Amino acid sequence: MSKTKGIITGLLLLTLVICLAVIAVEARTKIVRRLYDNFVYDNWNHYLPCKALPAEAQVSAIVQQHRDIVREIEQVNPGLVGVDMDSSTCPGKADLVIWYASHQNRLEIENILGGDSFFGVPTRLQNR
Repeated sequence: MSKTKGIITGLLLLTLVICLAVIAVEARTKIVRRLYDNFVYDNWNHYLPCKALPAEAQVSAIVQQHRDIVREIEQVNPGLVGVDMDSSTCPGKADLVIWYASHQNRLEIENILGGDSFFGVPTRLQNR
C-alpha cells in the first residue's frame, strides 16, 4: 500500500511539473494560442506588446505611402476584405488589422504581403 502511495504521489508531482512547464512555455511563446488562432479562427496575430509597436504617425505615413498595396489587398474580395489601422488598443502606437471572409482570401493576402508585416508595420490577419 505504501509503495502504491509513493507511486501516485510521484505521478502527481510529475504531472504538476509538466503542467507548470507547459504554462511557462505558453507564456513565452504563445504556441497554444497561435495554433488555436490559426486552425480554429483562421487568424494570425503578432502578439507584440504595446511598447514594441511603431508610432501611430509612422504607421499612417507607411499606409499612405503604400496606398496602392492597400487597394490591391482590398481588391482580393471587394467589400469582404479590408485594411484598418488600430491605434485604439495602444494609444500613440498602431498596427494594421487586415480582415477577410475566407481562408482563400487570407492566402491571397499573405501572398501580397510576402511576410509577417506591411512594410515593417506589425499586422494582424482576422477572419471575420
